[in-house]
Amino acid sequence: MKVSKLLLGAVLVIAIGAPIAGFVGDIKLPRSSIPTGEPIAFFHGLGSTRAVSPSGLASLERADAWLNSPPLSASALRGKVILVHFWTYTCINWLRTQSYLRAWAEKYKDKGLVVIGVHTPEFRFEKNLDNVRRETKALRVDYPVAVDSEYVIWRAFDNNYWPAQYFIDAQGRVRHTHFGEGSYDQSEMVIQRLLMEAGADGIGDGLVTVEPRGFEIAADWATLKSPENYVGYERTEGFASPGGATRDTSHTYEVPGRLSPNNWALSGDWTVKRDAVGLNKPNGRIAYRFHARDVHLVMGPAAISRFRSLI
Repeated sequence: MKVSKLLLGAVLVIAIGAPIAGFVGDIKLPRSSIPTGEPIAFFHGLGSTRAVSPSGLASLERADAWLNSPPLSASALRGKVILVHFWTYTCINWLRTQSYLRAWAEKYKDKGLVVIGVHTPEFRFEKNLDNVRRETKALRVDYPVAVDSEYVIWRAFDNNYWPAQYFIDAQGRVRHTHFGEGSYDQSEMVIQRLLMEAGADGIGDGLVTVEPRGFEIAADWATLKSPENYVGYERTEGFASPGGATRDTSHTYEVPGRLSPNNWALSGDWTVKRDAVGLNKPNGRIAYRFHARDVHLVMGPAAISRFRSLI
């Protein structure tokens, strides 16, 4: 890797299928009202879920900013079926739901459905409104986005996860929730039911067909053996450079002769910070031994940078 100046974000590598805040495994969630036999997939978050607060929808008025829409309020949304979902733009689990959210927003927008994405950041750099605005456009998030950088809406919904979906009926009641990936047919059937209850005509029972591309493609769960990891010292695992990490100061690291599975290491002059690592001089290297179909790296340049990725 040849870089003039590089800042690696909070996530080192995310093997497709692994959630950003930990490899969760098989999650047991309450049985939904429309069982389809689809497996519960993976998500990440900040703790166990609680009951949804009735003040959740009203909290939209306290958003830091709105993208793709003028500000929306509970009173303005009265009579609409609403899908509120929590996301943050580096979350691979949310990214793999986006093709469905986009399709539902388009298919049912004239039937009374309003899809609202609440962008609540996991990392400090995701609080930057310019970053959120840029990534909203780049990721083709075309529906209204409430920017929730201080977790006001998150707390009002008593939410704990990315991605999380709250299905709200025309009377403003949360009727269904889903946390994580998967269960797309089930979720769309919930939307259809709530729209029909609201009096919408011509809903039918047909479901969307999507063709996800790139990082929106579902994980290869059968071959996945590597979880997510972080490069910052606060939450990293498996750091294998000899001598360990030197916190918050420039240090020269080496990659050991052999890495064990799911271990990683640095080579060159780096500063290991709480939630990121920064390369201080050219010709730094980061190495990771993984077992997965795909790997994702959250990375941003502090200046113009060049890098090579070798497998």
